[in-house]
Amino acid sequence: MKKMRYTAVFSLIGLCMVGPVFAAPQPESASVASQKVTIKLASLVPESTPWGSALNQMAAEWAAATKGEVELRVYHNASAGSEEDTLRKLKMNQIQAAILTSFGLNTITPEILTMSAPFLIRNNTELDLVLNELKPELERRINEKGFYTLAWSKAGWVKFFSKAPVFVPDDLKRQKLGTNENEPALMDAFKAMGYQMVPVAMNQVLVYLNGGMIDAVYQSPVNVGGLQIFGVAKNMANINIAPFMGAIVMNGAAWRSIPEKYKPELIRITKKIELELDTSIQKLEEDIIVTMQEYGLVINRLTPAQEQLWYADGNRAVPTLLGSAFDRTVYGRIEAILAASR
Repeated sequence: MKKMRYTAVFSLIGLCMVGPVFAAPQPESASVASQKVTIKLASLVPESTPWGSALNQMAAEWAAATKGEVELRVYHNASAGSEEDTLRKLKMNQIQAAILTSFGLNTITPEILTMSAPFLIRNNTELDLVLNELKPELERRINEKGFYTLAWSKAGWVKFFSKAPVFVPDDLKRQKLGTNENEPALMDAFKAMGYQMVPVAMNQVLVYLNGGMIDAVYQSPVNVGGLQIFGVAKNMANINIAPFMGAIVMNGAAWRSIPEKYKPELIRITKKIELELDTSIQKLEEDIIVTMQEYGLVINRLTPAQEQLWYADGNRAVPTLLGSAFDRTVYGRIEAILAASR
C-alpha cells in the first residue's frame, strides 16, 4: 500500500499519541550561537507527509533568507511527545514553535474549536469565507495569550466511518460511536444529537472496533487510511462533519528574538508554504479515499434530502451547547457569514 505511508496526519479524534522523549540538539560553539537565532519546531506529523516536506522547505528558505542568522530546526514524528506535551514545552520555551491541531489551538484560545462544530461549516468554499473573516480576530486572541500564528492549514474534513452503511442520522444512532475520551466538547455535541457515545483512546480504536465495543468513528480519511481503520469500518458517509484545522504557532518570546529586518520575508515564505500545503493536503485526502476504495472501502453517497437531515440535527443540538462546548459569539458570526452565502 504505497499511498498508506501517509499515516495519521490529522484526525478529529486527535493526534495525541506520545512519541519518544524529546532530545535537545547538541550545543554549538558560543561564537556561532551568538550570531543566530535557533527556533526548534515540534511536529506531530511524520516527515514523509506533505506537512513534513513543507516544514523542511520552510526551514531551508528561512535559512537562505536570513543568511543563516535564523535557523529553523524541525523535529518530526512526534519526537517532542503528544500535543499536550508539545504545548507545555512551548510555554516553557523548551521548544519555540509547533504544529497544533484544532484541539491544541483551542487550549490556547477556546473560540477556535467552534469552527469544528458538527455540520456548521460544510465545504471548502464556506471554510475559506469563514477563515477570511475570522482569522485576524483569532490571531489577535492567540497573540494575547503569548503566541504568534505563523500559518494556518486546512487539514482535511472529518467524516463518519462505520461497519454498517450510514445514510441518515437514524442509521448511525443504531450504532455505537467511538469518540476521543479527551474531547468532551465533541462528545457532548453528538450526545445532544442522540448518538450512543463510547469514549475510546486513539490507540485502541481498532481494538474496540474488532471487539464490537464500537461500530463507528468520526475521523479524517487520512487518519483512517494510515491506521487501517477502514479494514473494519468499511463504510464512509460522504458528508463533511467538520473541517479540521492545523496551524504553526511560535511562542511570543521566540518571535521577538528574530531580527525585525527579517520578519517580513519570513512571513512571506511561511504564507507561500501555507498555500502550497492547502493544495497538497486536499490532494492527499482525495488520493487516500481512492486508495481505500481500491482495498474495499464503500462510499455511502447521500442525497441532498439525506444531507438536510444531518444539518437539521446539528441545528437543533449545537445551539444548546453555546457558552459551554462552543463560543456563542464566534458561532453567531460564523452563522451570519454563511447565511449571506447560502
